[in-house]
Amino acid sequence: MASDVEERPWGYYKVLSDEKDHKVKRIVIYPGRRLSLQRHRLRSEHWFILSGEGIVTLDDAEVSVGAGQSIDIPRHSLHRIRNSGQADLAIVEVQSGNDFSEDDIERIEDDYGRIVE
Repeated sequence: MASDVEERPWGYYKVLSDEKDHKVKRIVIYPGRRLSLQRHRLRSEHWFILSGEGIVTLDDAEVSVGAGQSIDIPRHSLHRIRNSGQADLAIVEVQSGNDFSEDDIERIEDDYGRIVE
């Protein structure tokens, strides 16, 4: 993969735009994998599904999503997305708020042994 792609146990992401007032990522999640259950204090996110299908956990709800759909993740909301299909799940994530660093991730649960707070 290209050097500007960040590999993770669940797939990978690429930062498309990183500005003072927003950050945009293209995220690809492999079949059967999911992101950690997490929340952010300093930013909200908007996920647009490019391809594939998934299940979004947003606080106490689970929402099925597919290509062309989107979902908003407010600040402080517990969230994750799982690839429920047979092909890669690709999303565009638009972050808005005060801080877009990886330090604003509070992990509650993680399948891959990363630090949980």
